Amino acid sequence: MSVNETAAPAPSTLVTRESPSLLTRYYGAVAEFAARYETPSADGGFEPSMRLPELDSRVEEFLSPATAGLYDLGEHRGLPLRLLDLRQNPHTQTTKTFASLIIVARAVRHIQDTGEPVVLFSPSSGNKAVALRDAVARALAAGLVRPEQLRVVTLTPAQTTGKLRSSILSEDPDLRALNPVFVLDDAPPETVKQVGREFKSLFAVSGHDSIRLWHSLRLENYRVADIVRALYDYEFGQATRTRLRTVHAHAVSSAFGLLGYQSGIDLLKERGHEVADPAFLLVQHMATRDMVMHTLNGSFDPVNTPEYAKGADGVWVQDASPHFPQRTWSPRETLEHTFYTHEPPTAPEMSGLISAQGGTGIVVSLKECMDRYGECRELLRKSSVPLPVDPRRLTEWSLVMAVTGVLNAIERGLLTDADGVTIHASGTYGRDDYTPLPDAWINHVDSAGQMLDTVLGKVSS
Repeated sequence: MSVNETAAPAPSTLVTRESPSLLTRYYGAVAEFAARYETPSADGGFEPSMRLPELDSRVEEFLSPATAGLYDLGEHRGLPLRLLDLRQNPHTQTTKTFASLIIVARAVRHIQDTGEPVVLFSPSSGNKAVALRDAVARALAAGLVRPEQLRVVTLTPAQTTGKLRSSILSEDPDLRALNPVFVLDDAPPETVKQVGREFKSLFAVSGHDSIRLWHSLRLENYRVADIVRALYDYEFGQATRTRLRTVHAHAVSSAFGLLGYQSGIDLLKERGHEVADPAFLLVQHMATRDMVMHTLNGSFDPVNTPEYAKGADGVWVQDASPHFPQRTWSPRETLEHTFYTHEPPTAPEMSGLISAQGGTGIVVSLKECMDRYGECRELLRKSSVPLPVDPRRLTEWSLVMAVTGVLNAIERGLLTDADGVTIHASGTYGRDDYTPLPDAWINHVDSAGQMLDTVLGKVSS
């Protein structure tokens, strides 16, 4: 099922304009909700107003890839499964499209109102960088801004370089110079955030006051965009209109998407709609299991991780906790490099929701995902989301992690109070889905100073 198909009459208070794009469809609700977070940046840095541009044909064109789909996947052990597909933009194949379009829309409105050029900056594990670059490219293509008015600078760890995609921002030499891609070599993935803060500080004292650098990391940048998940689910899924207990499952780093979904539910209630509160299943991997740890124990202390023993077959095993992999090739493995956040500040809020509304967390291993890979492919055949036949061709494991986590949680009795599960398809793609960014178009750095020298060279020219 998708937004283009027949559905119940749309609630008049929700729909701004009939459109397959969720951001266009619920534009008024998004703009209203965004206005609630009209506050200065917490660290004193530049942040534009939460106002969005007027919704005209150019803005509609810009927002057009923000589509979604809902699909029934059948049942597992008697529990109905649905898929909420949020990765339909072929240029990103992740849900980061939604927030990136809203971020860029705010930058466009600032440029329209003030005439000041904006440089978007984002440290990223890869997917956010791809989505922000795609959103900037779309704003240029739609004629909302000129290339010298809106630029994007990204910093990603070397471990996720293979996720970076070629696009018009890299293929055009002038746009490539204006929108540099930086990769931080010889450092752990989480280091990109620290180097990003250093770059922001250096830019602030560089003397280029006429150019606004926006370090777009605030949670509300994502919460605002992700309310449309709940609005769409309410209008087309209708499960939220019942008193059934639906668990929303998501492979998470900081759980921005699920917090946005909850905010959408809260907005529906404020508008007088009768909706059911969701329960949540957080799915993580061993390298960054912090949100699951906090949900289960109220802290990030790794001492609560079960101990593993190495079997004769070389596989590490444990049976002390159903929330952790029973079998793994390494108790310290990194399954998916896009999940690299330690001790996320969103954990207390997410844990509070799970405590109040139900749900839990589960950690999965690569071995578990591989063991269930064929099963995942068969389930997803009932949707529009393809998985490559050969799992070695998969370069984004978020969705497979989520499906594996759901199947494991059901079989281990962790969702006994659930009436159904909605799996949020936040990202999946393989090597054959995109053209990787050539290394010649990547700026390899090891410091914020190197980044500043490159950016200022383009700013001054």
